[in-house]
Amino acid sequence: MTDAFSLLFACALALTLSLKLWLGWRHIRHIARHRHQVPAAFRDSITLEQHKHAADYTIAKTRLGLLSAWLDTALIAGLTFGGGLQWLAVHSQQWFAQPLLSGLALIAAVAVISGLVSLPLSLYGTFGIEARFGFNKTTIGLYLMDQVKGLLIGAVIGLPLVTLVLWLMDISGPLWWLWVWLVWSAFQLLMVAIFPTVIAPLFNKFQPLQDDALKTRIESLLQRAGFKSQGVFVMDGSRRSSHGNAYFTGFGSAKRIVFFDTLLSQLSHAEIEAVLAHELGHFKRRHIVKRIAMAFGLSLALLWVLGQLLHTPWFYAGLGVTVPSTAMALILFFTATPAFTFPLTPLSSRMSRRHEYEADDFASEQTRADDLIGALVKLYRDNASTLTPDPIHSMFYDSHPPAALRIQHLKGNHA
Repeated sequence: MTDAFSLLFACALALTLSLKLWLGWRHIRHIARHRHQVPAAFRDSITLEQHKHAADYTIAKTRLGLLSAWLDTALIAGLTFGGGLQWLAVHSQQWFAQPLLSGLALIAAVAVISGLVSLPLSLYGTFGIEARFGFNKTTIGLYLMDQVKGLLIGAVIGLPLVTLVLWLMDISGPLWWLWVWLVWSAFQLLMVAIFPTVIAPLFNKFQPLQDDALKTRIESLLQRAGFKSQGVFVMDGSRRSSHGNAYFTGFGSAKRIVFFDTLLSQLSHAEIEAVLAHELGHFKRRHIVKRIAMAFGLSLALLWVLGQLLHTPWFYAGLGVTVPSTAMALILFFTATPAFTFPLTPLSSRMSRRHEYEADDFASEQTRADDLIGALVKLYRDNASTLTPDPIHSMFYDSHPPAALRIQHLKGNHA
């Protein structure tokens, strides 16, 4: 059984890598073929130079993604078949005699190694690609400060959570996975609640919207949509990037609407209202609740599967480990699972794209469809989003419909 599972995992890992490489190269070739001609629907609003800029930017990011896929696969293979996890497990038990502490040390070591492996690509993505195409506004000092803050927050929040999970796995008997799921679900809801007011302000400044005319327009939209929030805020996204965005976060009375300052400088008041109406559409169509429920259901299923594998020797041995433990089981399971689940990615992407169409429909009911179309065109242009993605790559990865299909849908349904 051990050899069979090793072979199965190796095949799944190779298949996932091959699929990522095939999709990436398809995407690159498709964009390159259409680089020299703006799609007909956008010729009045996007120049050929802007279209080429978006194509080159997308190709550069896709190539970086291909390199990331190679590195991720190499890291997983090195940790499992290469004996990396086995070595770390032996040494963590030498460092800490207490099983709970050695388990924490093992998980922390894997997290640090993964972060160090991905750091060069993150640096190149920010100070190479983003800077070359005119989007990066962050400094190396701010970047490093963000990394340090993220590490500290991860330690302050993550270590107690992992400690509790490992403890529950040890003392809760056969139904440990249910108790862990309850803790994990409560933790996720807590993060949604405290993120807007506790975590996000550690990285960005949030100021109440000062534009009275725009504020009046937004308040009218919120009243029509029946949406109550803690306020409308502007985030200093321009400190790090010139990309624009908007979102709402939190739940209950703690919901707040956030605009990037870059977005406010790109769009007219009517277009900003339409973008916000789209975001409100996700709330009114209960997309957030559906996604949370799906995430909770999936996590419950995965933890149940891990519960069946926890005391199975071939699960550890098949992934190159002879030192089983609860911490090792967590690491192995969540290291190996993506290799088996990646081919299912189009299912979640399809649901997300359907939600985007529904949110667009809601926005066009509350505002003018032409205003949302105008906002989308500007955002595609100013964010250098390709107008000609490869259809299969888009079907697999894209959480939003391609620009042409999205605008065609708006025009067709709300002519």
